[in-house]
Amino acid sequence: MRPWKRLSRSLGQFGTRCVLVMLVFALVAAACLLQLGNLQLINAKSYAAAAQKGRTTTVTIKASRGKIEDTNGTVLAQSVERYDIIGDAVLSQSFKPVNCTSKNKSYCHAVNGKPVGTTGAAAVARLVSGILGIDAKTLGAQLSTSSQYVVLKKNVSPEVKRKIDKLHLGWCVYGIPSSIREYSNGTLMGSLLGGVDASGKGVSGIELMEDKTLTGTNGKVTYQTGGQGQTIPGTQVDKTEAVNGSDVKLTIDADVDWYVKKALTDGVSQFHAAWGIAVVQDVKTGAILALEDSDQVEAGSTQAMQNASRAVATTFEPGSVGKVFSMAGMLQLGLHKMTDQFTVPSTITVDGQDYKDSHEHGTSNWTLAGILQQSSNVGMIMAADKYTSEERYEFLKKFGIGQASGMNLPAESSGSLSSPSSWDGRTRNTVLFGQGYSTNVLQITNAIATIANKGVKNQQYIIKSVTDAEGHTTTPKRGEPARVVDESVASQMLNAMESVGEYYQNEAGVPGYRIAAKTGTAQVAGANGALTSIVADWVGVLPADNPRFVVTVVLKDPEGTYGGMTAGPVFKTIGEFLMQKYQVPTSSPRTDAIPVTW
Repeated sequence: MRPWKRLSRSLGQFGTRCVLVMLVFALVAAACLLQLGNLQLINAKSYAAAAQKGRTTTVTIKASRGKIEDTNGTVLAQSVERYDIIGDAVLSQSFKPVNCTSKNKSYCHAVNGKPVGTTGAAAVARLVSGILGIDAKTLGAQLSTSSQYVVLKKNVSPEVKRKIDKLHLGWCVYGIPSSIREYSNGTLMGSLLGGVDASGKGVSGIELMEDKTLTGTNGKVTYQTGGQGQTIPGTQVDKTEAVNGSDVKLTIDADVDWYVKKALTDGVSQFHAAWGIAVVQDVKTGAILALEDSDQVEAGSTQAMQNASRAVATTFEPGSVGKVFSMAGMLQLGLHKMTDQFTVPSTITVDGQDYKDSHEHGTSNWTLAGILQQSSNVGMIMAADKYTSEERYEFLKKFGIGQASGMNLPAESSGSLSSPSSWDGRTRNTVLFGQGYSTNVLQITNAIATIANKGVKNQQYIIKSVTDAEGHTTTPKRGEPARVVDESVASQMLNAMESVGEYYQNEAGVPGYRIAAKTGTAQVAGANGALTSIVADWVGVLPADNPRFVVTVVLKDPEGTYGGMTAGPVFKTIGEFLMQKYQVPTSSPRTDAIPVTW
């Protein structure tokens, strides 16, 4: 073949190859153009949104739980700012520290002024170890996993969080807001205040009762992050502020409650009692100023969250304190006057049932007031000969016996008061002197406060006010007062109760002040179920001539047995403090005592 023909043939093959290559490039270019068009024109918004979503982070802004305060604003429970320190193990493993020079001191990394000496998770661990107080090897192991969310330490102080921030670790290690609940007074109102769980939700006591009020609403903030998890400045796209929970102010006076707790604890020790309960109530308003028991339970503790306040949950027979309610009913119905005269033996038999007084005595000439002063069971039965079972039940119920206080305290027991149709022949009479039904310390306190308040029963309350995050204060609605007995009846009962106070002047008297009181002692079931235990109680009004407070003290199995000899002295201690703290004027002399004998 001639040379020029061979050249022509070679050029033809080369040209074909060039054309083929050009076609391939053209197809690739066309595909790129199509994809570019797709990205920029057709699906631009969706791809941009997907990219933004991929680098968008939303963080919860936790709302703070409201405070619980006493009536004077003393903080009893509050949430304290804390942080959980979180590590991103994936980012930590690619971390490379920046050695410090004279030009980069504001963002370099060092341990005790020296280079970190390693990279990755080990470097991060070395940097934060001293601040968190955790061994670097332990932290290094935690940061060597595939998790992007490792809790390195919980509930650290803001100071620790700020130190972590100054390490310039970006999102390798960071703090997220949390809080802890602090109770400022240890065992004061321990189970009554209750506690919160790990999530900050109230689970017992007032923390549970007011959980909805105390709990705030979390907020959130959304922003974009870079490839290493760092926040991109100016990219905040959404923020909802948190709304903190409302503050709850109690009627409890922490100073009074503290003193009541001390007096009660000392009394339990002095009389070797199993336990004690005490309450102080404002006569005119129904506000609870102190509500304590002798249990040494710290507020917020596991024990506080598992056990209800004994002062709220414990029920017992009130014993002779119950004579006040029965006698008031007799007077209200016009069955007797307080000056009516009775000849009272030490024992009596009614419908085949024998009854006796707490101590033997000769046949005595007592007025109705004297029957109350001497706390005679026999005298009560004699005086109630025309007092029907239905009437006995009606007045116990009017005074609030066997009914919840209305304060909605968690685990509060209502006690028990069965209908008269279920009473046997003995129960019909024992209810006259506080046996055959059960009550709690709040019920008998308010029942005696009704007498002290001229026959009007107030709704007890322990929540004084609520203040929201914006500072608006509201007062919770309370039930309306209700008249139980006439003012004249209440006055006569208070007069007779003052004779009881005088009878126990040496044991329970408050120097300079007249007191009206009733003591009670009742047998209750012991550990074996038999009636082997004793509840001794004392309810006192002071001053009797201008009632301000009702104080109830209850002791279980005290040495000395009788309420006037055991619970009475505890009342005396509390009463002296109340008169001094509130600077109550001393009493005027008593001139109108109803005769107790004839």
